Amino acid sequence: MYDETQIKIMDATMTLIIEKGYSGATTKEIARLAGVNESTIFRRFGEKKEIVTAAMELPKWNPGLSEEDFIYQGNLEEDLLAFSTIYMKKVTPQMVKVSIGLRSAELEGAALPGIMQVPLVFKRVLVKYFTEMTAQGRMRECSVESLAMQFISMNFGFVFLDASFGNKLIRVSKKKYIQDSIRVFVSGIEL
Repeated sequence: MYDETQIKIMDATMTLIIEKGYSGATTKEIARLAGVNESTIFRRFGEKKEIVTAAMELPKWNPGLSEEDFIYQGNLEEDLLAFSTIYMKKVTPQMVKVSIGLRSAELEGAALPGIMQVPLVFKRVLVKYFTEMTAQGRMRECSVESLAMQFISMNFGFVFLDASFGNKLIRVSKKKYIQDSIRVFVSGIEL
């Protein structure tokens, strides 16, 4: 799909976006980091926005979270442990940094669909799951929308803080955080 030069350009672009944000990543710096002439960028992609759009299709820069990733058995604690584990495996600190770096008025329409895909997929899965668990009498009746947003926030919050501060703030392993968080979360909704 993409040749080696295009991949170098995409990787350089996304690396600089993580470091400097979209507006701070110049095509001159992208060319230097990719080891190509700046004119090569324009010949291959046209403009910086097109590089980002193409890079967001690659697994390295897009977690590719899909509803099919989430399989459940009907056990709240086990299912939600699996959901968090899958989410945190795919939504890495690097992905969070890319998402933050792509927040720019210049990219408003181009990057937003790619960035929004992950939380929208996770939210759809959670709303469906909590609706089914409520209907089966396995959890308390409450707003499944609110529960889904709480669960997303709990997971994204850990990844965001890890991306921002790493072990300067987080003194618990990801596995321990997931286990403890899920136990507390489930204790509040389980019947």
